[in-house]
Amino acid sequence: MEPKEILQKAEKYILMEEHPVFLEEVKQLIADNNIKELSERFWRDLDFGTGGMRGLIGGGDNRINTYVIRKATQGLANYIISHVPASERAVAISFDSRHYSDVFAEEAALVLAANDIRVWLTPALRATPFLSYAVRELGCCAGIMVTASHNPAGYNGYKVYWSDGAQVVPPHDKGIITEVRSVSGKVAAMNRTEAEQKNLLKMTDSNLDNAYRSMVSGQSLNSDLIRKQGKNIKVIYTPLHGTGTFHVEGVFKSMGIPLITVPQQREPDGDFPTVKYPNPETAEALQMGLELARREKADLLMATDPDSDRLGIAVPEGDEWVLLTGNQLGALLTDYIFRTLKEKGQLPANPAFINTVVTSEFQNRIAESYGAASFRVLTGFKYIGEKIRQFEADSTYSYVFGGEESYGFLVGTSVRDKDAVSAAAMTAEMALWNLNRGMTVMEHLKELWSKFGYWQELLISREFQGQAGVETMNALMSSLRSAPPADIAGKPVSLMRDYQEGTTLDMSSGKKERDIQLPSSNVLQFVLQDGSIITARPSGTEPKIKFYASCYVDKARELEQARAEVSRYFQDLEVWLNGIMEN
Repeated sequence: MEPKEILQKAEKYILMEEHPVFLEEVKQLIADNNIKELSERFWRDLDFGTGGMRGLIGGGDNRINTYVIRKATQGLANYIISHVPASERAVAISFDSRHYSDVFAEEAALVLAANDIRVWLTPALRATPFLSYAVRELGCCAGIMVTASHNPAGYNGYKVYWSDGAQVVPPHDKGIITEVRSVSGKVAAMNRTEAEQKNLLKMTDSNLDNAYRSMVSGQSLNSDLIRKQGKNIKVIYTPLHGTGTFHVEGVFKSMGIPLITVPQQREPDGDFPTVKYPNPETAEALQMGLELARREKADLLMATDPDSDRLGIAVPEGDEWVLLTGNQLGALLTDYIFRTLKEKGQLPANPAFINTVVTSEFQNRIAESYGAASFRVLTGFKYIGEKIRQFEADSTYSYVFGGEESYGFLVGTSVRDKDAVSAAAMTAEMALWNLNRGMTVMEHLKELWSKFGYWQELLISREFQGQAGVETMNALMSSLRSAPPADIAGKPVSLMRDYQEGTTLDMSSGKKERDIQLPSSNVLQFVLQDGSIITARPSGTEPKIKFYASCYVDKARELEQARAEVSRYFQDLEVWLNGIMEN
């Protein structure tokens, strides 16, 4: 885009933006003739995709700011008005601890009010799963969560939910995107006082908070054990400066399990001052928690991300602390939940387990061993929510538990997005149950490996630069699709699943069957002869391919031998991937 066009877009933005901080940022850039920075901020409109939008905070069309939030909300309002009866038009809104989250949430609320749509706004920051719960409990037609999840401090975002409390899926997502992209010009927002006087803006109250906590506490499978021995387990918790403190501490108090919260990370803070990256799956983010856990000789360390939808944990193994992967924690929770329900005779008829196509099949095998039907959906928790809705509509299965490899889990159906609050409560209960039977969490995991075989996962990302990089990425996927490899890093390939075509190719016979009943998605999955799975999935928002490797070693092998074998294969896989990238 030419400098003249960039300046024209910047001048237009100045006429639309009302927040003084963002307005002055752009005015100053124009005054300084900083074309390079202006180009970064105006070369495109920030993309509103199927999951909403996420970006750097700042003035400009390619940033998150009050004008961009207003545009997105006006698009949502237009869609609601055209698809939802007037009497049912109500939206729940909440926000996390990030900079401007409260401002953006109120802006969204007042735009909806200007469109005669009623709004329930949380009085302070709340967790993403609480927003999902609120949509359902308050009978709303939609929900908005202002969050950038576990992104660095400079980011914020905007997620849209539909009436079932799950993130929007087709046809609503595409319809909302179309409406958002058609919004131009200034967007009106009602004055807050007027919105409140007209009963178009109301605040949620403590009754809803208490109901959510009671729901989470009520999911306990071993309340007698907790009542008798809950004080015997020592749990360290860090909310990483996010929303988790409010509900996690409240739930644990009502359950009767003492919780030691990392004091330096307890208070919400959009700067995330003690971590570079508030991601609960990384050792760096858990460093303070690990130090406290060692000092306290704790049994479990848990961490939630800023909007409390993802849970990471670490557990002791001898003198060391081990960070478990999302796949491993998912396997442990799957086993504990299905095992306990079956032992107590409380497993519902036609129980179901759901995870995504890039999540370890280890979990599916565990669930199936207890008589559950297991289902795999496309990447994204919204598809798990969609599957639950299908079960309810046709009364075929009863959802029990599900999750994805990226540390997101859902217990029960009161929430329709990943819920780190309920996952934390169930994880602590699982750890206490293990303690009661004289085992550690790691010993529980090894028990599962001895029964179902050893599983270990690796995520490898490969990035591409510029338009030429995008073309290279697309060519690589096309090549893998049209000429699938006979082996991957020395392991023969048995099947290739093509989620774009909805087909499975048998590599030995060459027979192709149209047997995948999922929405079309540019994902290729290679099932190896030994049961391992390699999945290639390009990013939908940036020039990057992710390769998900799920390596399986038969249970007949000794654990250390299996670990060594998998480690060697992962090294070979890296070399193989480098080779196909160069070709």
